[in-house]
Amino acid sequence: MITHTRLEGMIAAVFTPFTKEDEVNLEMIDRYADWIASTTIQGVFVCGTTGEFSSLTIEERQQILARWIEASKHRFKVIAHVGSNCQKDSAQLARHAAACHADAIASIAPSFFKPGTVNDLVNYFKPVCEAAPETPFYYYNMPSITGVDLPVNEFLTEGSKVIPNLVGVKFTHNNLMEMQQCINLENHLFEILNGFDEILIAGISIGAVAGVGSTYNYIPSVYQHVFDAMRKNNMAEARQWQLKSVEMVKLIIRYGGGVRGGKAIMSLIGIDCGNCRLPLPAYTEDELACIRKDWEYLGIRP
Repeated sequence: MITHTRLEGMIAAVFTPFTKEDEVNLEMIDRYADWIASTTIQGVFVCGTTGEFSSLTIEERQQILARWIEASKHRFKVIAHVGSNCQKDSAQLARHAAACHADAIASIAPSFFKPGTVNDLVNYFKPVCEAAPETPFYYYNMPSITGVDLPVNEFLTEGSKVIPNLVGVKFTHNNLMEMQQCINLENHLFEILNGFDEILIAGISIGAVAGVGSTYNYIPSVYQHVFDAMRKNNMAEARQWQLKSVEMVKLIIRYGGGVRGGKAIMSLIGIDCGNCRLPLPAYTEDELACIRKDWEYLGIRP
């Protein structure tokens, strides 16, 4: 395994800003980066699910990553999601991420033609990681989206034999038994990043020390309180803050989910990321007014 600095705390899964003409709004990333740097967020996860990676061209993904790295000014870490259903595209994105000096790369499993075994998954990722051999690699495990539900602990064991830069997993799943197996594998050798915002408290309780989440973008103080309370072993306080997270997740689900609803919330805090790309529909002015009303009612602030 390569030597690297482990992640801690919040890694925001960032949105991709679009203009009214449905073009990538690179200029908004500068403002977005300043916002991230003003919080206790420790890094960003670029062009993942929240970033609508599957609706972006390869060129757009490269431009977005390069702008985030430039805009970060080394104030926080930048993780490049390079996942694709095309292995060669993923390798190209990984090579570009390394050339841009991204702090790490990550990839979701291919989800159209799916790997049927752990070895299939390892063999898919091997050349992708070889394209950026000095850059830490995280497997992005999200079976609810990909339909790939292979034993992650077995992937780590087998993958580490042939992928030297495999360092951990973005664990976006509610299988806490499997998550705990991964955390404790080979005496905590791998980093297991909590992926579901609404169960962060559970991930920390079994050993996770970092999480990647979309709602971190606009209510980072809530999750910082969860991390702080858990560090002090104050479970009652941690539960109170985690419940606020649950209320926020319920709100964005009401308005189309974490990407669509989340982008609307971002506009309310002054970071206009525009609408989503189709097939996710644009939100209407009436919807935005309702979201604002519900957001104000909850009283949860950044």
